[in-house]
Amino acid sequence: MVRFWTLYVMLAIPLSQVVIFRYGPMINILAAFKENKFLWPVMERAWAGNHGFEFFIKAFDNPLFMESLRNTFVLSILQILIGFPIPIILALFLNELRSTLFKRFTQTILYMPNFLSWAIIGGMATGIFGAAGLVNNALGTSIPFLTSSTHWIFSYVFIGIWQSMGWNTIIFLAAIAGVNPELYEAAAVDGAKRFRMMWHVTLPSIRSVIIILLLLNVGGIMGNNFERIMAMRNPLVYGVSDVIEVFVYDRGIRGMDQSLAAAVGLFQSIVSVVLLFSANAIAKRAGERGIM
Repeated sequence: MVRFWTLYVMLAIPLSQVVIFRYGPMINILAAFKENKFLWPVMERAWAGNHGFEFFIKAFDNPLFMESLRNTFVLSILQILIGFPIPIILALFLNELRSTLFKRFTQTILYMPNFLSWAIIGGMATGIFGAAGLVNNALGTSIPFLTSSTHWIFSYVFIGIWQSMGWNTIIFLAAIAGVNPELYEAAAVDGAKRFRMMWHVTLPSIRSVIIILLLLNVGGIMGNNFERIMAMRNPLVYGVSDVIEVFVYDRGIRGMDQSLAAAVGLFQSIVSVVLLFSANAIAKRAGERGIM
Protein backbone atom coordinates (compact mmCIF):
# COMPACT_ATOMS: atom_id res chain seq x y z
CA MET A 1 0.00 0.00 0.00
CA VAL A 2 2.90 2.34 0.69
CA ARG A 3 4.52 1.58 -2.66
CA PHE A 4 1.35 1.97 -4.72
CA TRP A 5 -0.43 4.59 -2.60
CA THR A 6 -1.39 6.63 -5.69
CA LEU A 7 -3.42 3.71 -7.04
CA TYR A 8 -5.22 3.35 -3.73
CA VAL A 9 -6.06 7.05 -3.75
CA MET A 10 -7.51 6.65 -7.24
CA LEU A 11 -9.46 3.61 -6.07
CA ALA A 12 -10.81 5.58 -3.12
CA ILE A 13 -12.74 7.90 -5.44
CA PRO A 14 -15.15 5.31 -6.94
CA LEU A 15 -15.31 3.42 -3.62
CA SER A 16 -16.37 6.56 -1.77
CA GLN A 17 -19.04 7.15 -4.41
CA VAL A 18 -20.39 3.62 -3.84
CA VAL A 19 -20.39 4.08 -0.06
CA ILE A 20 -22.08 7.49 -0.18
CA PHE A 21 -24.67 6.86 -2.90
CA ARG A 22 -25.28 3.10 -2.54
CA TYR A 23 -24.75 2.14 1.08
CA GLY A 24 -25.47 5.48 2.75
CA PRO A 25 -29.12 5.64 1.64
CA MET A 26 -29.70 2.11 3.00
CA ILE A 27 -30.35 3.71 6.38
CA ASN A 28 -33.79 4.50 4.96
CA ILE A 29 -34.63 0.80 5.19
CA LEU A 30 -35.63 1.73 8.74
CA ALA A 31 -38.63 3.54 7.24
CA ALA A 32 -40.26 0.11 6.92
CA PHE A 33 -40.29 -0.17 10.73
CA LYS A 34 -41.14 3.42 11.63
CA GLU A 35 -44.19 5.68 11.49
CA ASN A 36 -45.17 7.11 8.12
CA LYS A 37 -44.04 10.70 8.50
CA PHE A 38 -42.94 11.38 4.96
CA LEU A 39 -41.14 14.68 5.53
CA TRP A 40 -39.37 13.70 8.76
CA PRO A 41 -35.81 12.27 8.79
CA VAL A 42 -36.10 8.51 9.26
CA MET A 43 -33.99 8.51 12.44
CA GLU A 44 -36.36 10.99 14.14
CA ARG A 45 -39.52 8.98 13.59
CA ALA A 46 -41.09 6.81 16.27
CA TRP A 47 -41.22 3.04 15.83
CA ALA A 48 -44.41 1.72 14.24
CA GLY A 49 -46.88 -0.44 16.10
CA ASN A 50 -46.69 -4.24 16.52
CA HIS A 51 -43.01 -3.98 17.48
CA GLY A 52 -42.24 -2.15 14.24
CA PHE A 53 -43.95 -4.65 11.94
CA GLU A 54 -47.18 -2.70 11.53
CA PHE A 55 -46.66 -2.01 7.84
CA PHE A 56 -45.62 -5.58 7.02
CA ILE A 57 -48.86 -6.81 8.59
CA LYS A 58 -50.77 -4.08 6.78
CA ALA A 59 -49.27 -5.17 3.45
CA PHE A 60 -50.12 -8.85 3.90
CA ASP A 61 -53.65 -7.94 4.94
CA ASN A 62 -54.09 -5.95 1.73
CA PRO A 63 -55.72 -8.04 -1.06
CA LEU A 64 -54.06 -5.84 -3.69
CA PHE A 65 -50.61 -6.75 -2.35
CA MET A 66 -51.36 -10.47 -2.47
CA GLU A 67 -52.65 -10.05 -6.03
CA SER A 68 -49.48 -8.15 -6.94
CA LEU A 69 -47.33 -10.88 -5.38
CA ARG A 70 -49.15 -13.57 -7.37
CA ASN A 71 -48.84 -11.62 -10.63
CA THR A 72 -45.13 -11.01 -10.01
CA PHE A 73 -44.44 -14.73 -9.60
CA VAL A 74 -46.60 -15.75 -12.57
CA LEU A 75 -45.04 -13.29 -15.03
CA SER A 76 -41.46 -13.93 -13.87
CA ILE A 77 -41.74 -17.73 -13.87
CA LEU A 78 -43.33 -17.73 -17.34
CA GLN A 79 -40.56 -15.43 -18.53
CA ILE A 80 -37.94 -17.92 -17.32
CA LEU A 81 -39.69 -21.09 -18.49
CA ILE A 82 -40.44 -19.78 -21.98
CA GLY A 83 -37.77 -17.16 -22.50
CA PHE A 84 -34.62 -18.62 -20.97
CA PRO A 85 -34.09 -21.53 -23.43
CA ILE A 86 -34.67 -19.44 -26.57
CA PRO A 87 -31.33 -17.53 -26.57
CA ILE A 88 -29.49 -20.81 -25.95
CA ILE A 89 -31.17 -22.41 -28.97
CA LEU A 90 -30.51 -19.33 -31.11
CA ALA A 91 -26.84 -19.27 -30.09
CA LEU A 92 -26.44 -22.97 -30.90
CA PHE A 93 -27.88 -22.57 -34.40
CA LEU A 94 -26.12 -19.27 -35.12
CA ASN A 95 -22.84 -20.94 -34.19
CA GLU A 96 -23.47 -23.55 -36.89
CA LEU A 97 -23.89 -20.98 -39.67
CA ARG A 98 -21.10 -21.12 -42.23
CA SER A 99 -21.67 -17.64 -43.68
CA THR A 100 -19.97 -15.11 -41.39
CA LEU A 101 -21.74 -12.20 -43.11
CA PHE A 102 -25.21 -13.73 -42.62
CA LYS A 103 -24.33 -14.65 -39.05
CA ARG A 104 -23.33 -11.07 -38.17
CA PHE A 105 -26.38 -9.66 -39.94
CA THR A 106 -28.67 -11.98 -37.96
CA GLN A 107 -26.96 -11.10 -34.67
CA THR A 108 -27.41 -7.39 -35.41
CA ILE A 109 -31.11 -7.80 -36.20
CA LEU A 110 -31.65 -9.83 -33.02
CA TYR A 111 -29.73 -7.32 -30.89
CA MET A 112 -31.41 -4.14 -32.19
CA PRO A 113 -34.55 -4.34 -29.95
CA ASN A 114 -32.27 -4.16 -26.91
CA PHE A 115 -31.59 -0.49 -27.78
CA LEU A 116 -35.28 0.46 -27.87
CA SER A 117 -36.92 1.97 -24.80
CA TRP A 118 -40.03 0.31 -23.42
CA ALA A 119 -42.03 3.43 -24.27
CA ILE A 120 -41.24 2.80 -27.95
CA ILE A 121 -41.86 -0.94 -27.67
CA GLY A 122 -45.18 -0.30 -25.93
CA GLY A 123 -46.27 1.92 -28.82
CA MET A 124 -45.11 -0.70 -31.33
CA ALA A 125 -47.05 -3.40 -29.46
CA THR A 126 -50.22 -1.33 -29.66
CA GLY A 127 -49.72 -0.69 -33.37
CA ILE A 128 -49.05 -4.35 -34.13
CA PHE A 129 -51.23 -6.27 -31.67
CA GLY A 130 -53.95 -3.73 -30.87
CA ALA A 131 -57.59 -4.22 -31.84
CA ALA A 132 -56.95 -2.25 -35.05
CA GLY A 133 -53.31 -3.31 -35.30
CA LEU A 134 -51.41 -4.90 -38.17
CA VAL A 135 -51.93 -8.49 -37.05
CA ASN A 136 -55.69 -8.25 -36.60
CA ASN A 137 -56.07 -6.37 -39.88
CA ALA A 138 -53.98 -8.96 -41.70
CA LEU A 139 -55.92 -11.88 -40.20
CA GLY A 140 -59.28 -10.16 -40.55
CA THR A 141 -60.08 -10.98 -36.93
CA SER A 142 -60.10 -9.21 -33.58
CA ILE A 143 -57.87 -11.21 -31.26
CA PRO A 144 -57.58 -9.37 -27.88
CA PHE A 145 -53.80 -9.62 -27.56
CA LEU A 146 -53.60 -6.62 -25.22
CA THR A 147 -57.08 -6.48 -23.70
CA SER A 148 -57.77 -10.05 -22.55
CA SER A 149 -55.98 -11.16 -19.39
CA THR A 150 -54.70 -14.49 -20.75
CA HIS A 151 -53.72 -13.02 -24.13
CA TRP A 152 -52.00 -10.09 -22.43
CA ILE A 153 -49.85 -12.35 -20.22
CA PHE A 154 -48.43 -14.24 -23.20
CA SER A 155 -48.10 -11.07 -25.28
CA TYR A 156 -46.16 -9.51 -22.39
CA VAL A 157 -43.89 -12.54 -22.08
CA PHE A 158 -43.16 -12.95 -25.79
CA ILE A 159 -42.55 -9.24 -26.37
CA GLY A 160 -40.08 -9.33 -23.48
CA ILE A 161 -38.35 -12.34 -25.03
CA TRP A 162 -38.10 -10.54 -28.37
CA GLN A 163 -36.58 -7.49 -26.69
CA SER A 164 -33.94 -9.34 -24.66
CA MET A 165 -33.06 -12.46 -26.62
CA GLY A 166 -30.42 -10.71 -28.76
CA TRP A 167 -28.36 -9.64 -25.76
CA ASN A 168 -28.59 -13.09 -24.13
CA THR A 169 -27.73 -14.77 -27.42
CA ILE A 170 -24.50 -12.75 -27.63
CA ILE A 171 -23.56 -13.92 -24.10
CA PHE A 172 -24.03 -17.56 -25.07
CA LEU A 173 -22.21 -17.10 -28.38
CA ALA A 174 -19.25 -15.65 -26.47
CA ALA A 175 -19.28 -18.73 -24.23
CA ILE A 176 -19.45 -21.04 -27.26
CA ALA A 177 -16.47 -19.23 -28.82
CA GLY A 178 -14.39 -20.38 -25.84
CA VAL A 179 -15.09 -24.08 -26.40
CA ASN A 180 -11.94 -26.06 -27.20
CA PRO A 181 -11.96 -26.89 -30.98
CA GLU A 182 -10.21 -30.20 -30.24
CA LEU A 183 -13.43 -31.44 -28.63
CA TYR A 184 -15.24 -31.00 -31.95
CA GLU A 185 -12.41 -32.71 -33.81
CA ALA A 186 -12.54 -35.66 -31.42
CA ALA A 187 -16.32 -35.88 -31.79
CA ALA A 188 -16.02 -35.80 -35.60
CA VAL A 189 -13.49 -38.65 -35.46
CA ASP A 190 -16.01 -40.64 -33.43
CA GLY A 191 -18.58 -40.07 -36.18
CA ALA A 192 -20.70 -37.39 -34.49
CA LYS A 193 -22.76 -35.16 -36.76
CA ARG A 194 -23.54 -31.49 -36.15
CA PHE A 195 -26.59 -32.05 -33.93
CA ARG A 196 -24.71 -34.62 -31.88
CA MET A 197 -21.86 -32.14 -31.42
CA MET A 198 -24.29 -29.46 -30.28
CA TRP A 199 -25.83 -31.80 -27.73
CA HIS A 200 -22.73 -33.63 -26.46
CA VAL A 201 -19.99 -31.01 -26.89
CA THR A 202 -21.34 -27.45 -27.11
CA LEU A 203 -24.06 -27.61 -24.45
CA PRO A 204 -21.92 -29.35 -21.77
CA SER A 205 -19.10 -26.87 -22.46
CA ILE A 206 -21.28 -23.82 -21.79
CA ARG A 207 -23.23 -25.39 -18.93
CA SER A 208 -21.54 -23.22 -16.29
CA VAL A 209 -22.59 -20.03 -18.12
CA ILE A 210 -26.14 -21.35 -18.46
CA ILE A 211 -26.29 -22.14 -14.74
CA ILE A 212 -24.98 -18.71 -13.73
CA LEU A 213 -27.48 -16.85 -15.91
CA LEU A 214 -30.29 -19.11 -14.69
CA LEU A 215 -29.35 -18.37 -11.08
CA LEU A 216 -29.43 -14.63 -11.78
CA ASN A 217 -32.85 -15.02 -13.40
CA VAL A 218 -34.14 -16.96 -10.39
CA GLY A 219 -32.81 -14.24 -8.09
CA GLY A 220 -34.80 -11.70 -10.10
CA ILE A 221 -38.13 -13.54 -9.92
CA MET A 222 -39.50 -11.01 -7.43
CA GLY A 223 -38.67 -8.08 -9.69
CA ASN A 224 -40.41 -7.14 -12.92
CA ASN A 225 -39.23 -4.35 -15.21
CA PHE A 226 -41.29 -1.36 -14.05
CA GLU A 227 -40.92 0.49 -17.37
CA ARG A 228 -42.00 -2.60 -19.27
CA ILE A 229 -45.10 -3.10 -17.12
CA MET A 230 -46.14 0.55 -17.30
CA ALA A 231 -45.63 0.68 -21.08
CA MET A 232 -47.78 -2.40 -21.75
CA ARG A 233 -50.52 -2.36 -19.14
CA ASN A 234 -53.97 -0.84 -19.55
CA PRO A 235 -57.12 -0.68 -17.38
CA LEU A 236 -58.56 -3.85 -18.95
CA VAL A 237 -55.70 -6.01 -17.65
CA TYR A 238 -54.94 -4.42 -14.27
CA GLY A 239 -55.92 -7.72 -12.62
CA VAL A 240 -52.90 -9.53 -14.12
CA SER A 241 -50.49 -6.63 -14.66
CA ASP A 242 -50.43 -5.15 -11.15
CA VAL A 243 -47.06 -6.37 -9.85
CA ILE A 244 -45.11 -5.43 -6.72
CA GLU A 245 -43.36 -2.49 -8.41
CA VAL A 246 -46.75 -1.04 -9.38
CA PHE A 247 -48.04 -1.57 -5.84
CA VAL A 248 -45.00 0.25 -4.40
CA TYR A 249 -45.43 3.08 -6.90
CA ASP A 250 -49.15 3.48 -6.20
CA ARG A 251 -48.79 3.30 -2.42
CA GLY A 252 -45.40 4.88 -1.88
CA ILE A 253 -45.31 7.70 -4.41
CA ARG A 254 -48.89 8.41 -5.36
CA GLY A 255 -50.34 7.43 -1.98
CA MET A 256 -47.51 9.07 0.05
CA ASP A 257 -47.27 5.93 2.23
CA GLN A 258 -43.50 5.66 2.38
CA SER A 259 -43.39 3.19 5.27
CA LEU A 260 -45.69 0.68 3.54
CA ALA A 261 -43.75 0.99 0.30
CA ALA A 262 -40.46 0.51 2.19
CA ALA A 263 -41.83 -2.57 3.95
CA VAL A 264 -42.95 -4.13 0.66
CA GLY A 265 -39.65 -3.25 -1.01
CA LEU A 266 -37.66 -4.79 1.86
CA PHE A 267 -39.79 -7.94 1.73
CA GLN A 268 -39.19 -8.15 -2.02
CA SER A 269 -35.42 -7.84 -1.57
CA ILE A 270 -35.28 -10.46 1.20
CA VAL A 271 -37.24 -12.99 -0.88
CA SER A 272 -34.97 -12.32 -3.88
CA VAL A 273 -31.85 -12.97 -1.77
CA VAL A 274 -33.37 -16.17 -0.33
CA LEU A 275 -34.26 -17.42 -3.81
CA LEU A 276 -30.78 -16.63 -5.10
CA PHE A 277 -28.99 -18.40 -2.23
CA SER A 278 -31.35 -21.39 -2.48
CA ALA A 279 -30.84 -21.76 -6.22
CA ASN A 280 -27.08 -21.37 -5.73
CA ALA A 281 -27.05 -24.11 -3.07
CA ILE A 282 -29.01 -26.44 -5.36
CA ALA A 283 -26.56 -25.76 -8.20
CA LYS A 284 -23.59 -26.55 -5.94
CA ARG A 285 -25.20 -29.79 -4.79
CA ALA A 286 -25.57 -30.72 -8.46
CA GLY A 287 -21.83 -30.23 -8.92
CA GLU A 288 -21.85 -26.74 -10.46
CA ARG A 289 -19.75 -23.80 -9.30
CA GLY A 290 -22.64 -21.40 -8.75
CA ILE A 291 -22.06 -17.69 -8.34
CA MET A 292 -20.69 -17.55 -4.79
